[in-house]
Order: sequence, then structure tokens, then C-alpha cells
Amino acid sequence: MATFITVPLKKSSEVDLVKPLSKFVTLSYPAGEEQTEYIRAVEELNKLRKNALGRPLDKYESNLEILLRYFDQLSAVEPKFPFSENQLCLTFTWKDAFDRGSLFGGSVKLALASLGYEKTCVLFNAAALASQIASEQNLDSDEGLRAAAKYYQLASGALLHIKDTVLSALNREPTMDISPETVGALHHIMLAQAQEVFFLKATSDKMKDAIIAKLANQAADFYGEAFKQCQYKENLPKYFYFQEVLPVLAAKHCIMQANAELHQSILAKQNKHFGEEIARLQHAAELVKTVASRYDEYVSVKDLSDKINRALANAKKDNDFIYHDRVPEVKDLASIGKAALAKPTAITPPLSQKFTDLFEKMVPMAVQQSMSMYNQRKAETVNRLVGTMREATNLCNGVLASLNLPAALEDLSGDTIPQSIAEKSRAVVSKGGLQSIEQLIRDLPELMTRNREILDESLKMLGDEETTDNELRSKFNQRWNRTPSGDLYKPLRAEGGNFSSKLDVATHADQVVRERFNTHCDMIALLCKPENELNAAIPSANPAKTLQGSEVVNVLRSLLTQLDEVKREREGLEGEIKAATFDMTTCFLTAMSQDGSVNEETLSLAQLDQQYGQYNQKVQSTLRTQEELLGKVQTAHQEFSSLKQSNSEANNREEVLKKLASAHDSYVEISNNLNEGTKFYNGLTEILLKFQNKCSDIVFARKTERDELLKELQQSIAREPSAPSFNAPAYQSNLAASATTPGPAAGPGPTPAPRTETQAKTQPPARPPPPSFTPQGPPFNPSNMPAAVQPAGNPPPMVPPGQAQGPPYPSYQGYPGYYQMPMNYNPYPIGYNLPYMPYQPQPGQPGYPGAPPAGQPYPGYPQQPPQQQPYYPQQ
Repeated sequence: MATFITVPLKKSSEVDLVKPLSKFVTLSYPAGEEQTEYIRAVEELNKLRKNALGRPLDKYESNLEILLRYFDQLSAVEPKFPFSENQLCLTFTWKDAFDRGSLFGGSVKLALASLGYEKTCVLFNAAALASQIASEQNLDSDEGLRAAAKYYQLASGALLHIKDTVLSALNREPTMDISPETVGALHHIMLAQAQEVFFLKATSDKMKDAIIAKLANQAADFYGEAFKQCQYKENLPKYFYFQEVLPVLAAKHCIMQANAELHQSILAKQNKHFGEEIARLQHAAELVKTVASRYDEYVSVKDLSDKINRALANAKKDNDFIYHDRVPEVKDLASIGKAALAKPTAITPPLSQKFTDLFEKMVPMAVQQSMSMYNQRKAETVNRLVGTMREATNLCNGVLASLNLPAALEDLSGDTIPQSIAEKSRAVVSKGGLQSIEQLIRDLPELMTRNREILDESLKMLGDEETTDNELRSKFNQRWNRTPSGDLYKPLRAEGGNFSSKLDVATHADQVVRERFNTHCDMIALLCKPENELNAAIPSANPAKTLQGSEVVNVLRSLLTQLDEVKREREGLEGEIKAATFDMTTCFLTAMSQDGSVNEETLSLAQLDQQYGQYNQKVQSTLRTQEELLGKVQTAHQEFSSLKQSNSEANNREEVLKKLASAHDSYVEISNNLNEGTKFYNGLTEILLKFQNKCSDIVFARKTERDELLKELQQSIAREPSAPSFNAPAYQSNLAASATTPGPAAGPGPTPAPRTETQAKTQPPARPPPPSFTPQGPPFNPSNMPAAVQPAGNPPPMVPPGQAQGPPYPSYQGYPGYYQMPMNYNPYPIGYNLPYMPYQPQPGQPGYPGAPPAGQPYPGYPQQPPQQQPYYPQQ
């Protein structure tokens, strides 16, 4: 009775995890101890996969532990790497566990770039191995019964988990072995077997018959449900595996029901219900008899049958002689209760007792993405605050330059270089002067062109692969059942479009900077000259020494000093804002552990407001202070200008000084812009190289998948019949039937139709009778034959000595007793109908003798005993 069903293992193709995962680690994490540790963990993961899937697994718990550990590691690593078709693309290939394949086509397999697919198949193998280990347990010991129940429940839970998650994990139609219908049926089988083990345990422990009956009845119910699941799923019975399983399930259903009736009959006997006892034993005997007659080759019930029959005989004897209780009908018996002890094991990683996460220090991808978004929001906040302060400073410098301050206060003599202009000139020269800006301007187009080429090459790779995919899709139509490249590349194309728009904006900004440089180029060149040449280039004017020590000059100098303090305060604020840091990783990890997800926007905005709120208030305070000071400067400058002597020379000098001051400010701004542009292009080059690597990896993975799919299509096409089966026309069948009766040909027959395979092998026609020769006159004399009809080129036939001439049935070579037809004898007129050509012997050759009388043999030919020989050789 202890016949248990096991599940076969799936087979996987080898996959190299080291190269793609190590490449991702190298690109995502800076070189150092952390990167080295992650690469070492990737190598360990690859070894673990080979140990779990790269060798045959014996039915030992240690092998199951390896499978579960690999499944746990996949579950742990899944949120930490961007496994997808358009990011980190790893293609896993698995064969159908139940499909035995064909001679030329091989077995059915599926290749998917999905870690969920890998997890599903690994969990299926864990369930299969658990069922095999359970079937090997010694059910005569408590330890064996406990282990069997444990493993059957684990197999049931794993299969149920696959049923609930396989479609969402794959996002496409799976192979039949891991389809919801198949794993659902297998789940019920494993659950039924676990319940049966609990029944055996209760029987072994000699528990109460009422409990044992309920356990057996529940097992019978589970087996019945499993039988229905297997029988009514249209795709399952085609497997040889399920054709073998169905009889076992039917037999187990009857056996468990018979056990339930047996133990319930004992309970009835204890309750003095002797008629019920007999009725239940009779029902149990009928069930066991059904199993013995139909499923004896699968399950042996001899011991159970003997036990039931003995109990039935004793019960009938006692009832007939003592109790005389009425035996009710089976349909009138009270139903036996049920007790479901077997339950599917919940699949919540980690399942392995020895699991240790190889990537414990690596944060999940959701946290990494949240950190990336947070850093982007932080950079935007910092840039906004710094940009606001720089704009305010540029505005201040522009206003002062338009008022020729502070040069106007320093140029009261009218013939020397103002101190501020001299300092500006020295600052420009110290920064490289005109040559440094010209060099930066020449470098920018090369940097931009390099980035543009990298981006165009990356998008071209995607476009070429997409074109090939579309061509194959139009050729194979529905057979080309992989994700369209156009849909798969949408995120990459969007990312590429973002890079392209950034390059367009940068190109426009470069043009603006270049135009501004051209506007101030002459004055910047003048600032780069030696002090004596610069002094000679500035027009002189009448002195305004009368304004020395005036109140308005002192007020302006005081206001300019306050503006300088505001500028220095902003420089300090800019440094503090850029240096401010906060580790959001802990915050995001805490949120993920509590809520299961990360609300990045809410957490980031709250932290940024708390971190940069005070700096924003300080920036706004400097803006208000500057606005007040500039208003006072403009009012004081108006009074200063009214007191200052005004003439054309003074105006020319003041105009030049203004241009020199403005040229210095423009030089500083242009230099900063060009340096930032160079840094931007260099940084973008690294990003675009990563983007190019990503595109190259996914295109390579798609090509590998394409080659794999083309190979499968070729195999499937080879397995298909070249033409549909068809039936021969009716007239050909009629002609073939008439061919069994020999007769003279009525004319040229039709060309025989090509032979086609039919369901039943056609029988050969009946053996035709031998021809009868009767002499029609005197022996043939060739001398009477006209010379014109005598053949000249045919040699006369040679007759072996000692053999009678003209035997009607010479033996076939290799087939004694089978005879050739005489020349020109055609019993099948459906073929070629040749005209009769009489044999023309050579002159001097005797003719063939006439046939002997009926019943007499030909002279000289050995007689053979009469026997009926078939016309065709027997196969």
C-alpha cells in the first residue's frame, strides 16, 4: 500500500553570473574594500548555483539544503540588483520536467531574462527533491514518518507558492510543468500524501479509531481532489507522468476510504451498532476489490483485503447467530468526519537553516534608487541656493560697474590707475588671462563631440537590434513570442533622449558664453597688459581733488565696504551649503523594514527642508541687505556725480574704467562657466560610457536570446509535418480494389498515385492462380517464321543442362517457394499495359514444348510437396 508519487527534477543550462554581476558592481560602487567584497560575494553566488543545479542531486537532505540556500540567496539578492531585460540582463534556460522530447526536436525548454523565473524553477526542484526524499523514508519508524510528513508538506507549500506567483514572476506563458494547473495538481497530490503519512502515524501510535477514521477520510478526500485536478485539466493527461499517476490516485482514494470505513466499523462495533459495522465492512471490501481488480499493478492491497474480509466474516457470523441486527444501506450510513492535519508549509525566506546573505551590506535597489533621487533633490536644492546668491552678487557687481564704483572714488587724481582696476588686472593675469579662456573655448566643442558620438553609437546599437527583431517578428509572426525590442528599449531611449536634450542645452549655453567672451574680449586683453600700458590706455582727465575727504565720498566707501561684507558672507554660506551632508540610507532602510516600501519624496523633502531651511533664511537675509545697500549707494552716487566736475575727458575716462570693471566681472563669470562646462562634459562622458555599456550588454543579451529562440523555432519547424494528412480519391480506391482480379488490360491505365500513410496497414491482394498453357497446334518451328521478323540482336536464352526447359514457376532467390510470373504476365492491369510481344527464337533453336497433361509434372523438374504459400513475404 505504501506507494507514493514523486515529482521529477527540472534541468537547467549553465549561466555565468560572475561577469555581468561583477560589471554592475564595478560600475555602481567605487573601487575599494566594499567593491572587492561584493565581487567576492558574486563569485560565491556563482559557485552556489553550480553546486545546486550543475550536478545530479541524490535524495539526501543535504542536497535539499543546498537548493533551499540558493533559493534564499536569490530572494535576498533580488532587491539589490536591477535584474530585468533592459538593465541587468541574465537569461536562464530550463527544460520541462515532464516532457521527454523527441528524437530530433529535443525536449521543451524556455529561456527568460527573469530572476523570478529562476526562483520559480529552483523552488520547483526543491519541491521535487523533497517529494523524492519523503518517498525514501522508512515509514515503520516514528522518525521516518515525521520526516516524510515534513517533506511532503514542504513540497505542497512550495508548489502552492509557485501556483500563486508564477504568472506575475514570468509575465508570460510558462512551460507546462510550472503552469498553475500543473503545480496546483501536484500540490494536491503532495498534500494528500502528507495526510496519508499522518494516518499511518496515527495507526502506528494506536490512536482512537474515531481519529484514525477521520484522518483516513480526509486523506481520501485529498486524493479525490487530486484525481479531479489531474483528470479534468485538458493539458495534463497528455504527459506520460500523469497517465501513470492517475491510476495510483484512484487506487489511493479507494484505499483511504476503505481504511476510514474499517476503523469506523470498529467504532460502530464498540457502540453495539452491529448492522452498521457489517455495512461499512462490506463497503470497504467492495472498495478494496475494485482496487485489486483495476489497479493491482500499481498498488497491492492483499493485506488490507485479508484484514477487512476476516473482520467482515466474523461480524456476519456474530450477527447471524447472536445479534440479528439489520444491515443498513451504505447511503443511509452517517458520514465519517474529517480531520486535516496536513497543511502546506508557508514559503517565507529564509527556508534554509544555514543561510547567510552574501550581500548583507549591500542596500536594496529600492533604497539605492531612493538615495539617487534624494541626491538629485539635494543637488537641485544646493544649486538653487548657490545660484540665487551668485545671481545677487552678479547683480551687485553690475550695478557698481555701471556706477564706476569703487573706481570713481579711487580716481580722484584723474591720471593714475585706480587701485580696484589694478587689482582686477592682476587677478585676471593670475588666472591665466586671455589665453586660458581661449583654450577652454577651443576644448569645449571636442568634449561635446565626443559625448555626442558615444550617445549616437549607443542609440544606434539599440536601433539595429530593434530592426532585426522587427524583421524576425514579421517573418515568424506569433511564433516570435518574446518582448518586442521597441517596448523593451523605451526606458533606455527615454534616458538617451534626456542625455541628448542636455547636450543641446549645453551647446546653446556654450554659444552664449562664446558671444559674451567676444563682447568683452578687447577689454579683457587690455586688463592683461602691464600696468604702464594699461595706464596709458586709460584716458586722463582733470583732477577732482576737491572731493577728497568730502562726506559723500566717505558714505559711498562705507556702503561699498558693507557690500563687500555681504559678498564674503555669501561665499561662506556657499561653502557651508555644499559641505552639508546627511546619510539617508538608514532612514530609507527603516522605512522599508516598517512599511515594506519607501516613500522617497515625502522623506526627502522633509529632510531637505530641515537641513537647508536655515541656509535658505540666511540667503534671503543677504538679498534684503544687499537691496537696501544698493538703494543707498545709488542715492549717494547721484550726489557724488553732481559734485564731481563733468567734462568730455572725464566722461571718456569713466566709461573706460566702467568697461574694465565689467570686463573683469565677465572674465570671472566666463572662466567659471567654462570650467563648469568642462567638468560637466567630462562627468557626462563617464555617465554616457556606462549608458553605452548598458546598451551593449542588453543588445548582447538580446542577441543571445534571439539565437536561442531561432534554434527552438528551427527544432519546432523540423518536428512539424511537411504537409497535412489527406485521403486518396475514391476512384483510386476503386481501381486498387479491381486490381486484385487479374485480367487483360483494357488500355493504358492511370499513373499510380503516391503512397500515403493510413491508420491501418492495407492487406496484400490474394495470390493469383498460375497460368495454364495448352498446346494450340504443332510445335513452333522457327524455320516457318519470316526472316523479316526474326530478331537479329537478341542472343538465345541459355538453359542450364539437366533442367527442364520452361518451368512455369522458377524459385525466387532467397525465398524458397515463391515464384516469378511468366514473361508478360501482368495480374495488375492498373499499372503499365504493354502490348504482347511473342518471343522470336534464333534460327536453329527448338521451340518450347507444350504443357504436359493435367496433373503430370514437367519432365526433368523435381517435384515439391503441395503447400499453400503466401504471395508476399511475411513481415
